[in-house]
Amino acid sequence: MADRTADPDRPSTPHVPDYPLADGLTLEDPSQYRALFEETRQQIVALLSERAATVSELAATLQKPKGTIGHHMQVLADARLVHVVRTKKVRALVAKYWGRTARIFYYHRVDAAVGDAQRILDRAAAEVGHLEAAASASDREVEGILDVNRRDVRLPVERVAEFRARLADLLVEFADQPRSGQETYAMVYGVFPSERAGLPPADEDGS
Repeated sequence: MADRTADPDRPSTPHVPDYPLADGLTLEDPSQYRALFEETRQQIVALLSERAATVSELAATLQKPKGTIGHHMQVLADARLVHVVRTKKVRALVAKYWGRTARIFYYHRVDAAVGDAQRILDRAAAEVGHLEAAASASDREVEGILDVNRRDVRLPVERVAEFRARLADLLVEFADQPRSGQETYAMVYGVFPSERAGLPPADEDGS
């Protein structure tokens, strides 16, 4: 996938993040897998997709101690997944702003990545459940708050590959939108072999 954001230095293009970075990085070292596939560190790299941030800002957003976030940042930095993209002098101190080393991290589902798809779906399902419970408790309409659906279809593998590519492109477009509004929304997609049975092909005579 290619980087679809424009030059962040141009004020007419408010896309994210606000620092230059490579289009993609293929994870090859096992230490990179171990660094990335930990929940807090995944949250950190996701936040850095919006803009560069300091350890203090990340700690406040994630509601974790600065020391904890500092440790996770060092693990990510040692794995070459994040780096300091700029500094800013604040009174007598120099604030370090961290960013990702690439817009997209490419990886195979091996080693520490095994189970990541299930973790993503589990977290999404938990958030949907909390949202529905909160809506029910406050008598709010769920319609318009969330939209989750599923379809099971028998298809040749070539068509599945086409849909996967289109969905991946849509996810990148969604992630590259300028940050605005008051609510954060999530988009989750998954294309996988279903355990549901399908009808056999119909007989030519319709019987």
